[in-house]
Amino acid sequence: MKNKKNLFENSIHAIFLILGLITVASVILISLYLIFAGLPAISKIGLKEFLFGSEWASTREDPKFGILPFILTSVYGTSGAIVIGVPIGFFTAVYLAKEARPAVKRVTISAVNLLAGIPSVVYGLVGMLVLVPAIRKAFGIPDGAGLLAAILVLTVMILPSIIKVSLTSLEAVPKEYEDGSLALGASPTETYFRISVPAAKSGITASIVLGVGRGIGEAMAVMMVSGNAPNMPALFRSVRFLTTAVASEMSYSSGLQRQALFSIALVLFLFIMMINAILNYFMKKDKVD
Repeated sequence: MKNKKNLFENSIHAIFLILGLITVASVILISLYLIFAGLPAISKIGLKEFLFGSEWASTREDPKFGILPFILTSVYGTSGAIVIGVPIGFFTAVYLAKEARPAVKRVTISAVNLLAGIPSVVYGLVGMLVLVPAIRKAFGIPDGAGLLAAILVLTVMILPSIIKVSLTSLEAVPKEYEDGSLALGASPTETYFRISVPAAKSGITASIVLGVGRGIGEAMAVMMVSGNAPNMPALFRSVRFLTTAVASEMSYSSGLQRQALFSIALVLFLFIMMINAILNYFMKKDKVD
């Protein structure tokens, strides 16, 4: 009986080990493919011209392959969505975890789960038909498709990740922590924000990482509401993100243009890895402190 139990545990351990190795190998293969596919274009165009050039005209007779507008647009768009979405998602999670009535909590969680399951193209369609005309009318501009519309759509799209992960982390905080704080005379609000939130900090930070990943990696929805024009970013100007730059031209690209699109994908991949590494560094630093 003991031998069978050991055999079962060893089998499960081997399965998990194999799955983990497959995951690591997949990341390595993707990294190598993007490196080998993206570096030739960077070497031909020039690293400085590619990263800091302000003009993208890949189909012109004298093509230009500067992706600085795409980089800045992705940074501004994702940062704007995080600045708006993180406070909303965080306070919603605190309310649902600590103050909401069971009926309200149940309905709200169902709505959040529904938001998480909606395809990105639906977000883009609603944004294109409702949000873009509303921005055009509210600000009196010729076209409402631009950076502001993309930020608002991304904000809604990252909310489910932030709310669900933060809520799970807050609910996992032992009740004894809060009981001890209340027994010492702290108010419920002080207890939530000085005891529960710090105890769930790692999970809340993880929710922000997921939100950043969703915001940076989104293509279809932002393509439909941003105008998809390679301009330097401005709030009411049509813009193009790194993801949409690849998606909008890959189907008809060839030669150096196609290689440049792989280079954009490589920059996006490195950008996401850098952000995750920075956030993980601060998470580990907080744990050590």
